[in-house]
Amino acid sequence: MSVRVQSQPFDMGDEVRAFTARVGGAGAVVTFSGLVRDEGGTLSAMEIEHYPAMTEKALEDIRAEAVERWALDDAVVIHRFGSLKPGEQIMMVATAARHRADAFQAAEFLMDYLKSRAPFWKKEIGADGEAWVAAKDADEAALDRW
Repeated sequence: MSVRVQSQPFDMGDEVRAFTARVGGAGAVVTFSGLVRDEGGTLSAMEIEHYPAMTEKALEDIRAEAVERWALDDAVVIHRFGSLKPGEQIMMVATAARHRADAFQAAEFLMDYLKSRAPFWKKEIGADGEAWVAAKDADEAALDRW
């Protein structure tokens, strides 16, 4: 399956090997993995919530748009939910195309979408309490270029 929303961790190496094996005719494979970051050194966890049917449909739609727009051989989006600790993987994007420019651009497009529009709600839990993560102007601006 090309879109997965799951609570359990995934093995990036296994995912990339399986993806690469599926896209044997591609000339380029681009991968990206996002991690929970603790910029202030006080984060104990990030809780990620979503509505399953809505989230999966939104991710499938944006993946299909990327595949068509950049003539990709394939693309994968994996996103986790639940309680995640600093340093844990939140998500992974992989794209495959005949040429590297298409694979890189499609991966950036998918990442920009995931950062600003994907229907996930994130709450940071730390020494100072809990706070929902607000949208960032920089993330919105990055999406505007597409």
